[in-house]
Amino acid sequence: MSSIDTLVNTTIRSDVRAIHGYHVADASGYIKLDAMENPYHLPHHLREELAQRLVEVTLNRYPVASYATIKQSVCAKLGVPAGYDVMLGNGSDELISILCMGCALQDRRAVVLAPTPSFVMYQRSAQFAGMDYVGVPLKADLTLDMPAMLAAIEEHKPSLVFLSYPNNPTGNLFAEEDIVAIIKALDGFGLAVVDEAYEPFAQQTFMHRLPEFENLVVMRTVSKLGLAGIRLGYMSAAPQLLAEFDKVRPPYNINVLTQAAAEFALDHVEVLNQQATALRAARADLAAALAAMPGVSVFPSAANFILIRVPNSDDAYAKLLSRKVLIKNVSKMHSVLTNCLRITVSTPEENSAFLDAFAASLAS
Repeated sequence: MSSIDTLVNTTIRSDVRAIHGYHVADASGYIKLDAMENPYHLPHHLREELAQRLVEVTLNRYPVASYATIKQSVCAKLGVPAGYDVMLGNGSDELISILCMGCALQDRRAVVLAPTPSFVMYQRSAQFAGMDYVGVPLKADLTLDMPAMLAAIEEHKPSLVFLSYPNNPTGNLFAEEDIVAIIKALDGFGLAVVDEAYEPFAQQTFMHRLPEFENLVVMRTVSKLGLAGIRLGYMSAAPQLLAEFDKVRPPYNINVLTQAAAEFALDHVEVLNQQATALRAARADLAAALAAMPGVSVFPSAANFILIRVPNSDDAYAKLLSRKVLIKNVSKMHSVLTNCLRITVSTPEENSAFLDAFAASLAS
Protein backbone atom coordinates (compact mmCIF):
# COMPACT_ATOMS: atom_id res chain seq x y z
CA MET A 1 0.00 0.00 0.00
CA SER A 2 1.39 3.41 -0.99
CA SER A 3 1.78 6.29 1.43
CA ILE A 4 -1.14 8.17 -0.11
CA ASP A 5 -3.35 5.06 0.22
CA THR A 6 -2.39 4.84 3.87
CA LEU A 7 -3.16 8.51 4.36
CA VAL A 8 -6.58 8.19 2.71
CA ASN A 9 -7.45 5.11 4.74
CA THR A 10 -6.32 6.79 7.94
CA THR A 11 -8.03 10.15 7.50
CA ILE A 12 -11.16 9.60 5.35
CA ARG A 13 -14.25 7.94 6.77
CA SER A 14 -14.73 4.37 5.64
CA ASP A 15 -18.33 4.97 4.57
CA VAL A 16 -17.22 7.87 2.37
CA ARG A 17 -14.46 5.75 0.82
CA ALA A 18 -17.00 3.03 0.08
CA ILE A 19 -19.33 5.09 -2.10
CA HIS A 20 -19.05 6.61 -5.55
CA GLY A 21 -19.10 10.35 -6.17
CA TYR A 22 -22.17 12.03 -7.63
CA HIS A 23 -21.67 11.48 -11.34
CA VAL A 24 -22.75 14.06 -13.92
CA ALA A 25 -22.55 12.86 -17.51
CA ASP A 26 -20.63 14.93 -20.05
CA ALA A 27 -23.28 16.25 -22.44
CA SER A 28 -20.97 17.92 -24.97
CA GLY A 29 -22.34 17.41 -28.46
CA TYR A 30 -25.56 15.77 -27.26
CA ILE A 31 -29.20 16.77 -27.15
CA LYS A 32 -29.27 17.10 -23.36
CA LEU A 33 -32.43 15.66 -21.83
CA ASP A 34 -31.05 14.17 -18.63
CA ALA A 35 -31.04 16.94 -16.03
CA MET A 36 -34.52 18.55 -15.96
CA GLU A 37 -33.27 21.94 -17.11
CA ASN A 38 -35.38 24.66 -18.71
CA PRO A 39 -34.09 24.70 -22.32
CA TYR A 40 -35.04 28.32 -22.98
CA HIS A 41 -32.75 31.34 -22.70
CA LEU A 42 -33.95 34.71 -21.51
CA PRO A 43 -35.00 36.93 -24.44
CA HIS A 44 -32.09 38.78 -26.03
CA HIS A 45 -33.03 42.21 -24.69
CA LEU A 46 -33.21 40.86 -21.15
CA ARG A 47 -29.84 39.19 -21.50
CA GLU A 48 -28.37 42.55 -22.49
CA GLU A 49 -29.97 44.21 -19.45
CA LEU A 50 -28.71 41.40 -17.20
CA ALA A 51 -25.18 41.78 -18.56
CA GLN A 52 -25.23 45.46 -17.66
CA ARG A 53 -26.43 44.70 -14.16
CA LEU A 54 -23.71 42.09 -13.64
CA VAL A 55 -21.05 44.50 -14.84
CA GLU A 56 -22.01 46.80 -11.98
CA VAL A 57 -21.72 44.15 -9.26
CA THR A 58 -19.04 44.87 -6.66
CA LEU A 59 -16.86 41.77 -6.88
CA ASN A 60 -14.20 42.91 -4.42
CA ARG A 61 -16.62 42.97 -1.47
CA TYR A 62 -18.35 40.16 0.36
CA PRO A 63 -22.10 39.84 -0.16
CA VAL A 64 -24.40 41.63 2.26
CA ALA A 65 -24.76 38.80 4.74
CA SER A 66 -28.47 39.30 5.42
CA TYR A 67 -29.39 38.93 1.72
CA ALA A 68 -32.33 41.17 2.55
CA THR A 69 -33.14 42.42 -0.95
CA ILE A 70 -33.13 39.03 -2.68
CA LYS A 71 -35.08 37.43 0.15
CA GLN A 72 -37.69 40.17 -0.04
CA SER A 73 -37.99 39.57 -3.77
CA VAL A 74 -38.37 35.81 -3.31
CA CYS A 75 -41.05 36.28 -0.67
CA ALA A 76 -42.97 38.82 -2.74
CA LYS A 77 -42.76 37.03 -6.10
CA LEU A 78 -42.87 33.34 -5.19
CA GLY A 79 -45.80 32.99 -2.82
CA VAL A 80 -44.22 32.92 0.65
CA PRO A 81 -46.93 33.62 3.28
CA ALA A 82 -47.01 36.96 5.04
CA GLY A 83 -44.91 36.92 8.19
CA TYR A 84 -42.63 34.17 6.89
CA ASP A 85 -39.06 34.60 5.70
CA VAL A 86 -36.81 32.40 3.57
CA MET A 87 -33.34 31.03 3.97
CA LEU A 88 -31.17 30.85 0.86
CA GLY A 89 -28.88 28.04 -0.19
CA ASN A 90 -26.34 27.32 -2.90
CA GLY A 91 -28.96 25.24 -4.69
CA SER A 92 -31.37 23.03 -2.80
CA ASP A 93 -28.49 20.59 -2.18
CA GLU A 94 -26.99 22.95 0.39
CA LEU A 95 -30.35 23.41 2.10
CA ILE A 96 -30.76 19.64 2.40
CA SER A 97 -27.29 19.45 3.94
CA ILE A 98 -28.09 22.28 6.37
CA LEU A 99 -31.30 20.58 7.45
CA CYS A 100 -29.45 17.34 8.11
CA MET A 101 -26.59 19.01 9.99
CA GLY A 102 -29.04 20.97 12.11
CA CYS A 103 -30.99 17.83 13.03
CA ALA A 104 -28.05 15.44 13.56
CA LEU A 105 -28.56 14.98 17.30
CA GLN A 106 -25.54 14.34 19.50
CA ASP A 107 -27.24 12.34 22.25
CA ARG A 108 -28.63 9.67 19.90
CA ARG A 109 -28.43 8.58 16.29
CA ALA A 110 -31.00 10.70 14.47
CA VAL A 111 -32.95 9.39 11.47
CA VAL A 112 -33.83 10.79 8.05
CA LEU A 113 -36.75 9.04 6.37
CA ALA A 114 -37.98 9.35 2.79
CA PRO A 115 -39.91 7.37 0.20
CA THR A 116 -37.68 5.50 -2.19
CA PRO A 117 -36.82 5.96 -4.98
CA SER A 118 -36.47 9.70 -4.56
CA PHE A 119 -33.81 12.41 -4.79
CA VAL A 120 -30.47 10.79 -3.97
CA MET A 121 -29.18 13.78 -1.98
CA TYR A 122 -31.58 13.04 0.89
CA GLN A 123 -29.70 9.84 1.65
CA ARG A 124 -26.24 11.20 0.89
CA SER A 125 -26.71 14.31 3.05
CA ALA A 126 -28.05 12.19 5.91
CA GLN A 127 -25.01 9.93 5.70
CA PHE A 128 -22.52 12.80 5.59
CA ALA A 129 -24.20 14.42 8.61
CA GLY A 130 -23.88 11.18 10.59
CA MET A 131 -27.58 10.33 10.53
CA ASP A 132 -29.28 7.03 9.76
CA TYR A 133 -31.36 6.86 6.60
CA VAL A 134 -34.57 4.86 6.25
CA GLY A 135 -36.07 4.48 2.79
CA VAL A 136 -39.68 3.34 2.49
CA PRO A 137 -40.36 1.79 -0.94
CA LEU A 138 -43.10 3.25 -3.11
CA LYS A 139 -45.89 0.98 -4.26
CA ALA A 140 -45.75 -0.50 -7.76
CA ASP A 141 -47.89 2.37 -9.07
CA LEU A 142 -45.31 4.82 -7.61
CA THR A 143 -47.66 6.17 -4.93
CA LEU A 144 -46.82 6.34 -1.24
CA ASP A 145 -47.24 3.15 0.77
CA MET A 146 -48.97 4.94 3.61
CA PRO A 147 -49.23 2.02 6.07
CA ALA A 148 -45.50 1.42 5.63
CA MET A 149 -44.68 5.16 5.88
CA LEU A 150 -46.67 5.64 9.07
CA ALA A 151 -45.29 2.43 10.60
CA ALA A 152 -41.72 3.57 9.83
CA ILE A 153 -42.39 6.97 11.38
CA GLU A 154 -43.77 5.31 14.50
CA GLU A 155 -40.81 2.92 14.73
CA HIS A 156 -37.91 5.24 13.91
CA LYS A 157 -39.18 8.63 15.14
CA PRO A 158 -37.30 10.45 12.33
CA SER A 159 -36.06 13.98 12.84
CA LEU A 160 -36.63 14.68 9.12
CA VAL A 161 -38.94 13.23 6.49
CA PHE A 162 -38.21 14.42 2.95
CA LEU A 163 -41.11 14.40 0.49
CA SER A 164 -40.30 15.37 -3.08
CA TYR A 165 -43.46 17.01 -4.48
CA PRO A 166 -43.62 16.04 -7.32
CA ASN A 167 -41.22 13.19 -6.85
CA ASN A 168 -37.91 12.80 -8.65
CA PRO A 169 -37.36 10.52 -10.57
CA THR A 170 -40.97 9.35 -10.88
CA GLY A 171 -42.60 12.70 -11.69
CA ASN A 172 -45.86 12.06 -9.86
CA LEU A 173 -47.49 14.16 -7.16
CA PHE A 174 -48.11 12.28 -3.93
CA ALA A 175 -51.68 12.64 -2.66
CA GLU A 176 -52.12 15.83 -0.64
CA GLU A 177 -54.01 14.01 2.10
CA ASP A 178 -51.13 11.54 2.47
CA ILE A 179 -48.61 14.34 2.97
CA VAL A 180 -50.87 15.95 5.56
CA ALA A 181 -51.13 12.62 7.39
CA ILE A 182 -47.32 12.36 7.47
CA ILE A 183 -46.96 15.93 8.76
CA LYS A 184 -49.43 15.18 11.55
CA ALA A 185 -47.75 11.86 12.40
CA LEU A 186 -44.46 13.73 12.95
CA ASP A 187 -45.99 16.35 15.24
CA GLY A 188 -43.91 16.86 18.35
CA PHE A 189 -40.67 15.15 17.26
CA GLY A 190 -39.99 15.52 13.54
CA LEU A 191 -40.05 17.88 10.57
CA ALA A 192 -41.72 17.21 7.24
CA VAL A 193 -39.73 18.76 4.40
CA VAL A 194 -41.80 19.18 1.24
CA ASP A 195 -39.34 19.64 -1.61
CA GLU A 196 -41.10 21.61 -4.36
CA ALA A 197 -38.27 21.82 -6.88
CA TYR A 198 -40.74 21.27 -9.75
CA GLU A 199 -43.50 23.57 -8.50
CA PRO A 200 -43.53 25.70 -11.71
CA PHE A 201 -44.68 22.60 -13.59
CA ALA A 202 -46.89 21.04 -10.91
CA GLN A 203 -48.67 24.23 -9.86
CA GLN A 204 -49.41 22.52 -6.55
CA THR A 205 -47.82 23.72 -3.32
CA PHE A 206 -47.78 23.45 0.45
CA MET A 207 -46.19 26.90 0.82
CA HIS A 208 -49.49 28.56 1.78
CA ARG A 209 -50.02 25.91 4.47
CA LEU A 210 -46.93 26.82 6.49
CA PRO A 211 -48.98 28.70 9.11
CA GLU A 212 -51.11 25.56 9.54
CA PHE A 213 -48.25 23.23 10.52
CA GLU A 214 -45.40 24.24 12.83
CA ASN A 215 -43.31 21.23 11.77
CA LEU A 216 -43.54 21.88 8.02
CA VAL A 217 -40.60 23.07 5.92
CA VAL A 218 -41.15 23.97 2.26
CA MET A 219 -38.09 23.98 0.03
CA ARG A 220 -37.74 25.11 -3.57
CA THR A 221 -35.10 26.00 -6.15
CA VAL A 222 -35.02 28.41 -9.06
CA SER A 223 -33.08 25.83 -11.09
CA LYS A 224 -36.07 24.25 -12.79
CA LEU A 225 -37.66 27.66 -13.36
CA GLY A 226 -34.84 28.46 -15.77
CA LEU A 227 -31.90 29.52 -13.60
CA ALA A 228 -30.04 26.26 -12.98
CA GLY A 229 -26.69 27.91 -13.64
CA ILE A 230 -26.87 30.37 -10.76
CA ARG A 231 -27.47 27.69 -8.07
CA LEU A 232 -30.07 29.25 -5.78
CA GLY A 233 -32.41 27.38 -3.48
CA TYR A 234 -34.71 28.71 -0.78
CA MET A 235 -36.78 27.31 2.04
CA SER A 236 -39.36 28.65 4.44
CA ALA A 237 -40.61 27.44 7.80
CA ALA A 238 -41.81 28.77 11.15
CA PRO A 239 -39.57 31.73 12.07
CA GLN A 240 -38.18 29.97 15.15
CA LEU A 241 -37.14 26.96 13.07
CA LEU A 242 -35.61 29.07 10.33
CA ALA A 243 -33.55 30.99 12.89
CA GLU A 244 -32.01 27.76 14.17
CA PHE A 245 -31.11 26.46 10.71
CA ASP A 246 -29.64 29.85 9.84
CA LYS A 247 -26.99 29.22 12.50
CA VAL A 248 -25.78 26.26 10.43
CA ARG A 249 -25.74 28.14 7.13
CA PRO A 250 -22.24 29.19 6.08
CA PRO A 251 -21.75 32.97 5.97
CA TYR A 252 -21.74 34.50 2.50
CA ASN A 253 -23.09 31.26 0.98
CA ILE A 254 -24.77 33.11 -1.92
CA ASN A 255 -22.35 34.98 -4.16
CA VAL A 256 -23.00 38.47 -5.46
CA LEU A 257 -23.38 37.37 -9.10
CA THR A 258 -26.03 34.83 -8.14
CA GLN A 259 -27.85 37.43 -6.08
CA ALA A 260 -27.80 40.03 -8.86
CA ALA A 261 -28.91 37.53 -11.51
CA ALA A 262 -31.71 36.18 -9.31
CA GLU A 263 -33.01 39.64 -8.45
CA PHE A 264 -33.03 40.55 -12.13
CA ALA A 265 -34.81 37.34 -13.12
CA LEU A 266 -37.45 37.80 -10.44
CA ASP A 267 -38.06 41.32 -11.73
CA HIS A 268 -39.03 39.55 -14.97
CA VAL A 269 -40.53 36.40 -13.48
CA GLU A 270 -43.44 36.54 -15.92
CA VAL A 271 -41.03 35.53 -18.71
CA LEU A 272 -39.97 32.45 -16.75
CA ASN A 273 -43.59 31.63 -15.97
CA GLN A 274 -44.43 31.81 -19.67
CA GLN A 275 -41.62 29.37 -20.39
CA ALA A 276 -42.99 27.01 -17.73
CA THR A 277 -46.42 27.24 -19.37
CA ALA A 278 -44.90 26.26 -22.72
CA LEU A 279 -43.10 23.31 -21.12
CA ARG A 280 -46.30 22.08 -19.47
CA ALA A 281 -47.98 22.03 -22.89
CA ALA A 282 -44.96 20.31 -24.42
CA ARG A 283 -45.06 17.72 -21.63
CA ALA A 284 -48.58 16.70 -22.62
CA ASP A 285 -47.62 16.45 -26.29
CA LEU A 286 -44.49 14.44 -25.55
CA ALA A 287 -46.34 12.07 -23.21
CA ALA A 288 -49.02 11.44 -25.86
CA ALA A 289 -46.42 10.74 -28.54
CA LEU A 290 -44.55 8.32 -26.29
CA ALA A 291 -47.73 6.53 -25.24
CA ALA A 292 -48.54 5.88 -28.90
CA MET A 293 -45.30 3.94 -29.38
CA PRO A 294 -45.51 0.14 -29.13
CA GLY A 295 -44.13 -1.32 -25.91
CA VAL A 296 -43.79 2.05 -24.13
CA SER A 297 -45.58 2.73 -20.85
CA VAL A 298 -45.83 6.37 -19.76
CA PHE A 299 -46.25 7.36 -16.12
CA PRO A 300 -48.21 10.51 -15.16
CA SER A 301 -45.94 13.51 -14.60
CA ALA A 302 -46.42 16.84 -12.85
CA ALA A 303 -42.77 17.79 -13.38
CA ASN A 304 -40.73 18.90 -16.40
CA PHE A 305 -39.72 15.34 -17.18
CA ILE A 306 -41.48 12.11 -18.09
CA LEU A 307 -40.82 8.62 -16.76
CA ILE A 308 -41.39 5.74 -19.15
CA ARG A 309 -40.95 1.97 -19.10
CA VAL A 310 -39.63 0.12 -22.15
CA PRO A 311 -38.88 -3.54 -22.85
CA ASN A 312 -35.10 -3.04 -22.49
CA SER A 313 -33.96 0.23 -20.96
CA ASP A 314 -30.22 -0.45 -21.27
CA ASP A 315 -30.55 -1.16 -24.98
CA ALA A 316 -32.75 1.88 -25.64
CA TYR A 317 -30.43 4.14 -23.65
CA ALA A 318 -27.34 2.93 -25.50
CA LYS A 319 -28.98 3.39 -28.89
CA LEU A 320 -30.04 6.92 -28.00
CA LEU A 321 -26.49 7.71 -26.91
CA SER A 322 -25.25 6.48 -30.28
CA ARG A 323 -27.64 8.99 -31.85
CA LYS A 324 -26.28 11.79 -29.63
CA VAL A 325 -29.33 12.02 -27.38
CA LEU A 326 -28.67 11.98 -23.62
CA ILE A 327 -31.48 10.96 -21.26
CA LYS A 328 -31.37 9.33 -17.79
CA ASN A 329 -31.42 5.58 -17.35
CA VAL A 330 -32.96 5.14 -13.88
CA SER A 331 -33.63 1.42 -14.18
CA LYS A 332 -30.99 0.46 -11.60
CA MET A 333 -32.12 2.92 -8.91
CA HIS A 334 -34.85 0.70 -7.48
CA SER A 335 -36.84 -2.39 -8.40
CA VAL A 336 -39.98 -0.33 -9.05
CA LEU A 337 -38.03 1.45 -11.80
CA THR A 338 -37.01 -1.66 -13.71
CA ASN A 339 -36.55 -0.79 -17.41
CA CYS A 340 -37.45 2.85 -16.77
CA LEU A 341 -36.02 5.92 -18.50
CA ARG A 342 -36.44 9.59 -17.56
CA ILE A 343 -36.70 12.23 -20.28
CA THR A 344 -36.54 15.98 -19.72
CA VAL A 345 -39.23 17.95 -21.57
CA SER A 346 -37.52 20.39 -23.91
CA THR A 347 -38.21 22.64 -26.88
CA PRO A 348 -40.46 21.39 -29.72
CA GLU A 349 -37.36 20.93 -31.88
CA GLU A 350 -35.46 18.87 -29.31
CA ASN A 351 -38.55 16.89 -28.35
CA SER A 352 -39.10 16.03 -32.01
CA ALA A 353 -35.45 15.03 -32.48
CA PHE A 354 -35.67 12.82 -29.41
CA LEU A 355 -38.86 11.14 -30.60
CA ASP A 356 -37.33 10.41 -33.99
CA ALA A 357 -34.20 8.95 -32.40
CA PHE A 358 -36.21 6.99 -29.83
CA ALA A 359 -38.52 5.51 -32.48
CA ALA A 360 -35.48 4.46 -34.49
CA SER A 361 -33.90 2.97 -31.38
CA LEU A 362 -36.99 0.88 -30.63
CA ALA A 363 -37.21 -0.31 -34.21
CA SER A 364 -33.56 -1.32 -34.61
